[in-house]
Amino acid sequence: MKISKMTFSGTAADERLASSRPGRPAGSKWEIGSPIAHYYQGPGVGPKWGDIPEHAGQLAELGFNLVWCSTVEDLDAAHALGLRGLSYGLDAGKIDQPGGEAALDAYIDNVKDHPAMYGYWISDEPSAAKFPELGRLVAYIRKRDPAHVALINLFPTYATPEQLGILSDQITDSHPDDDRSYREYLRQFVEIVKPDLISYDHYHFLGEFARDVGSERSVVGSQISTGDNVQYFLNLALVREAALGGGVPFVNVVQACANTPGCRTTNGDEGRFLAYTTLAYGGQGIAQFVYQAWEGSTHWGGVVNVDGTPTSLGKALPRINAEFVAIGTELQPLTSLGVYHLGAVPLGALGLPADARFTVDPPVSAAKFNPPAPVEGMLLGYYGANGNPTHVLVVNLDYTREVTTTVVGPGSIEVFDAGERHWHKASDGSRAGPEPSRKAEVILMPGGGKLLRLRRR
Repeated sequence: MKISKMTFSGTAADERLASSRPGRPAGSKWEIGSPIAHYYQGPGVGPKWGDIPEHAGQLAELGFNLVWCSTVEDLDAAHALGLRGLSYGLDAGKIDQPGGEAALDAYIDNVKDHPAMYGYWISDEPSAAKFPELGRLVAYIRKRDPAHVALINLFPTYATPEQLGILSDQITDSHPDDDRSYREYLRQFVEIVKPDLISYDHYHFLGEFARDVGSERSVVGSQISTGDNVQYFLNLALVREAALGGGVPFVNVVQACANTPGCRTTNGDEGRFLAYTTLAYGGQGIAQFVYQAWEGSTHWGGVVNVDGTPTSLGKALPRINAEFVAIGTELQPLTSLGVYHLGAVPLGALGLPADARFTVDPPVSAAKFNPPAPVEGMLLGYYGANGNPTHVLVVNLDYTREVTTTVVGPGSIEVFDAGERHWHKASDGSRAGPEPSRKAEVILMPGGGKLLRLRRR
């Protein structure tokens, strides 16, 4: 589907955009299955991090369901624990080389029938100049193996136009803001590459830190200052638009480490914030960057320490990943119909319309968006079918404290227990009113959320 203009704003435009139900490109038989819980720079990628047979148990305990697999033995170990494998080692450059197709055939034929096989890793942060080549490769893989995804990870919004490979005379989007290069980058990716999936990375948590270089482990010392990236929600909004327009799911590669002196390590509450905001914007996957730093690396933190013990984030991930998969599974049959902020409305985001179908009580006071200070307030992700919102994911954007609120809807409400994976009647006994069945009191963990729906008759 051509999406040369991505200038939608407001409820009606969201519903027009969401009218294309998730599908697949012509010739593809791949389906996402369980929402993706993945990682980068960890077991299965190379000898620095070890192979899957050595780490499969820990990966499963941490709640990951997609792991890197460089060998058939890696795939075997993943399959033994019910994990899916992303095949790492295919040479994307062979497509245009003499004898390249035969080499690709041999690689694909070696893994395509393995029961743990999920997809092929292709490229990271390519320029748009590479899209024609990548499109040929994706089409070739799809012809040889239509059941598995070819995964390409894209740049974030804060990449330069030169990195994106977008020249000013290429931009077809008439949107007046400064993100036209990135909009064009996404448009060309969907139109030229015809992917099964959109994946991108964006690292949100800023901060100066002191490195504890005297420790036996590479760890982050005391935090000196913190802040949040001004473009995080803009990036989510633009990728959501491109994914809905292309009829494909998307994955958010999120920050689990301090990969530069300008970033801080991510704790469990911040990791929960990244997972739930991704779900609210329609995402069907998260991937942690990185799984594990190493002695002498420029990355600090991650999911596990250098000695293999879980970090603060790693200790929280089993629950975060499990809840992400449970809620994402409930949302798969539905369409993301709108995403609205209550409180501060960040760059690229929308405030809650006056005629909103779901809201919260008491109302959230309007606040000024004041980057790099964290965004204040709450987030409502509307889901449903045929433009009719029947589900809402309410998210606490404050990743430092728990919040209790009451969700108000147009009918009787049920609340989803992500731990038990079942729906139950909403509890509203603490609130009096003429229509108490339309209200549901929920307790939201720092950065956490709750999925609610209108009760089925």
